[in-house]
Amino acid sequence: MQFENLLFEEKNNIAKVIVNRPDKLNALNNKTLKELNELFSFIQNSDSISVVIITGAGKKAFVAGADIKELAILNSQSGREFSQFGQSVFNKIENCNKPVIAAVNGFALGGGCELALACHIRLASENAKFGQPEVNLGIIPGYGGTQRLTRLIGKGLATEYILTGDMISANNALQIGLVNKVFAPEKLISETEKLAEKIISKGKKAIAASLKSINSVNNLSLEEGLKQEANEFGKCCGSTEFKEGTTAFLEKRKPNFDR
Repeated sequence: MQFENLLFEEKNNIAKVIVNRPDKLNALNNKTLKELNELFSFIQNSDSISVVIITGAGKKAFVAGADIKELAILNSQSGREFSQFGQSVFNKIENCNKPVIAAVNGFALGGGCELALACHIRLASENAKFGQPEVNLGIIPGYGGTQRLTRLIGKGLATEYILTGDMISANNALQIGLVNKVFAPEKLISETEKLAEKIISKGKKAIAASLKSINSVNNLSLEEGLKQEANEFGKCCGSTEFKEGTTAFLEKRKPNFDR
């Protein structure tokens, strides 16, 4: 697939999505959001893709925010629509049935931080910096930052970072649970690919069912979430993956899940 602002690679069941506007520090404009929306519709329905990696082109930025030129012309109505469209794209990423790993290789600010938050797992390089600096422009995070950051790191810390617009270093992001692991810049992609390969070795249907149940935490009560978990567990027990997994365990061998 060919895009103007994205690079897309697919190899060994891993899809790599690279936001490719390095001269703009990979800032998200409307065109890039539309391309992400189109690409994740394709990924969702692809039988050959098992894991997705998102990163930014160049060495400076993952995504350094939204395109300020597009922001500056918004009014109340167009601003609401701007926010809703970005939210819909990031919701599609969060609800993807394939694990999406953010390999944060530099600045992840504003919309870039929100893109990382929409991914299921976040890995970062030592030079990565996160933040929601929208208050410096007289606005608030509009692509889900107030919701996902609060759910991920807690109300107190999220409130501080959103109200001050302060940046979060990679090490601080690790300490507060914003990222899972931090690597030297030259190791980030290879380590992300290792994690993707490990996930690929597991049951594909079980991975999708796990993501569905994990995401339900944001939308369901504990009681309803447990019901959904039981339903997904039951579906897995009726699958060929379950039969292969349990048989392999009893035979003391590695399972061979059909991709």
